[in-house]
Amino acid sequence: MKGLGTNEKTLIDVLTQRSSGQRQLICKAYQEEAPGKTLVEDLEGDNHGHFEDLLVALVTPPVIYDCQEVTKAMKGVGTKDSVLIEIFATRSNKQMKEISDAYLKQTEKKLTLDLKKETSGEFAKAILILAEGKRDENTQVDAAKAKEDAKTLYNAGEKKWGTDESKFIDILCQRSIPQLRQTLVEYKTISGKSLQESIEGEMSGDLEELLVAIVKCVKNVPAYLAERLHQGMKGGGTDECTLNRIMVSRSEIDMLDIRAEFKKLYSYSLVSILIVVLMVNCNKDQKSTCYNCDMLLSHLAVVTNRLKARNKRETTWR
Repeated sequence: MKGLGTNEKTLIDVLTQRSSGQRQLICKAYQEEAPGKTLVEDLEGDNHGHFEDLLVALVTPPVIYDCQEVTKAMKGVGTKDSVLIEIFATRSNKQMKEISDAYLKQTEKKLTLDLKKETSGEFAKAILILAEGKRDENTQVDAAKAKEDAKTLYNAGEKKWGTDESKFIDILCQRSIPQLRQTLVEYKTISGKSLQESIEGEMSGDLEELLVAIVKCVKNVPAYLAERLHQGMKGGGTDECTLNRIMVSRSEIDMLDIRAEFKKLYSYSLVSILIVVLMVNCNKDQKSTCYNCDMLLSHLAVVTNRLKARNKRETTWR
């Protein structure tokens, strides 16, 4: 970035081929080399558009990045509830506590108080429970409790006129993931429908989207995120914010699984559709998008190889 112009290829090669921890060390070394400057500030000054967003995301600590995405989702006119849903439905209690702490440090406000201002109704109740990290984390499954919860959900929805949404919120936002998996099985036995089908038939709007997302994540988080990536690439435009967010935030967690689930769901690879969709935008002379495409593909390739190597090591040591 020194002198006239920016060498985008060097930025892509260096930042995509390092782990998150290594990128934080690069940020520290950069500031020592150029006192009074930060790598983030210079990346923002020398680049633009979605390419700039992706560069900055890669050099931002994961928790801070989540916090910034939540903040952006609540900024301006209207709240981007789909972003809140994606993040809150896929993060653990510990991660939500870290996001809340980071939010307080960055904004000097409590996340829960701002969520109360920006959301409403039963959706607000559900999102606040998730934000407060109230989900039970016991790994033991209580089969009798699963049957009882399944019956409660059936009585609160399919069996009655109208829907008692609070029962769905209490159970889906607070039971442990293993417990909910068993509850899904019991619900299908009782009602003859999946819980997702019942929620989609009984509810609407943001609450429906949130509860369906939770059910999908109970079954398979990578499959849910693969679906989110697909949604970001279909239709009349490309949601590069969603692509960037998922590719960065899940790169060292489950990106290999997301790729596999994407192939299962849509019968073509994530890489192939990224090339097609993003290159279409490149052909529209969107220079920033072209660099963003190169960077996403490079990042995906490196992350895939790194996760494969990690899985191989874990298998060897078992």
